[in-house]
Amino acid sequence: MKIGIFDSGIGGKAMAHELELALGDNLEIIIVDDHKNVPYGDKKQSEIISLTDAAIQPLLKANCDIILIACNTATVLAIDSLRLKYPNQRFIGIKPMIRTGAKLTKSNIIAVCATPATLGSDRYKKLVKKFDYNLKIIEPDCSDWAKMIENNQINYEEIEKVINDLCDQGADVVVLGCTHYYWIKDFIVKICKGRARVIEPSKAVIYRVERLLKSC
Repeated sequence: MKIGIFDSGIGGKAMAHELELALGDNLEIIIVDDHKNVPYGDKKQSEIISLTDAAIQPLLKANCDIILIACNTATVLAIDSLRLKYPNQRFIGIKPMIRTGAKLTKSNIIAVCATPATLGSDRYKKLVKKFDYNLKIIEPDCSDWAKMIENNQINYEEIEKVINDLCDQGADVVVLGCTHYYWIKDFIVKICKGRARVIEPSKAVIYRVERLLKSC
């Protein structure tokens, strides 16, 4: 099976790495990004749709069996438009794992680390609405994180302060809602020191790809 992976920046490489480890013998993986326009998290929906559409053209031309939109922001703001425009193409998207966080939390307090565009999207708000009746969802300011990670200029002190504050507020699950954050997951786990579980969607994506492999 040929799978195309798109992310605005280096987050797609992280997802490709996880897929190769789990399913490498069964997959041909093509990765594209839009580094010149990263980050997407501070852009308007219309611009994100246009940029994402333009970026995935090589994947469409390559006749990928699946195109993974490995970007939470592009998923919540652009994937519906892409599915309408390309009805014969199978897309997989990524969105913040609030449902999983709700199942894991003991304190009923979870934190969602994501871009401003993701947090402000209708799709995210609908997702939150399903669970906010019995959950406190903290949304810290992570607006600079994707850019820092993309440019290898990570302010570890800033990130540590944010994570410690989340744990101090009682969050026992930290949801990484941007694929860029995969690259600092180990650091965040270390800062949490067992106070909170840190979750990101790579295992869920692998499961979905496995199911599609079996159906082909």
